[in-house]
Amino acid sequence: MNTGMVLSSWANHSLEKVTEATPRGIHWFYMLFYKDRGHMKRLLDRAERAGYSAIFLTTDQPYYPFSIDRRPRPFQVPISFPNVFDVEPDHAAGSAEYLECLRTVLKESATWEDVDWVRENTRLPVVLKGILSADDAKMAVERGVNGIYVSNHGGRELDGVPATIDVLSNIVRAVDGKAEVYLDGGVRTGTDVLKALALGARCVFIGRPALWGLACNGAEGVQQVLHILTHELNMAMARTGCSKISDIQPSLVVHQSYYGIPCSCQSRAGV
Repeated sequence: MNTGMVLSSWANHSLEKVTEATPRGIHWFYMLFYKDRGHMKRLLDRAERAGYSAIFLTTDQPYYPFSIDRRPRPFQVPISFPNVFDVEPDHAAGSAEYLECLRTVLKESATWEDVDWVRENTRLPVVLKGILSADDAKMAVERGVNGIYVSNHGGRELDGVPATIDVLSNIVRAVDGKAEVYLDGGVRTGTDVLKALALGARCVFIGRPALWGLACNGAEGVQQVLHILTHELNMAMARTGCSKISDIQPSLVVHQSYYGIPCSCQSRAGV
């Protein structure tokens, strides 16, 4: 489909196997922070050798669910994390012992110094995911980060955070062209893509729609989801007089407050 994918460290297939299966694809790697920087360096080198073209880091997830709730919750299927461990632990997946291995290797509460270290130890561009404020975006750019990924993780990490589309313009202005800006969160239609591009996003990412397509009809289902989004974007561009992506301008989008319509999400968020 000539699109890209960020492979998670939590994927059940190794980063090498994914690029082997899709040699013509666009590959980025989402890497975790680890206590052992030697392990991080090995992962960075693996990603470079395997043909990945960027490293994504999540910067606003200081704790993982398994570190907050200590009660073991066994997985329902056999599972492994070849992009987390050098050698898979010899414990049943999901067992208390397995989760303890995760707690042992992962570094929680990552710092700006950790981001600096990653940037200095890879030749690949570094993108920070989870940015929702202009100040954080400015700080990231000042530290040489190559991309800002506006995301609230589907609202799963912290209740009451703003919608990504509402903060996108401020972040784009703060970055001032010094880094590319991406967005996810609530992208369900081609018009959602058009709005994000109009407000300054370089591209958008999807999560749940891809999973819905996968659950419905496997790989063909995901392909159909991407076809639908592409078709809807083409139609939205045609109906707004845009013959090419560069024709999409901020003037195409206004906030609903422009029409004097109360925003229910504002009262819910306490604004």
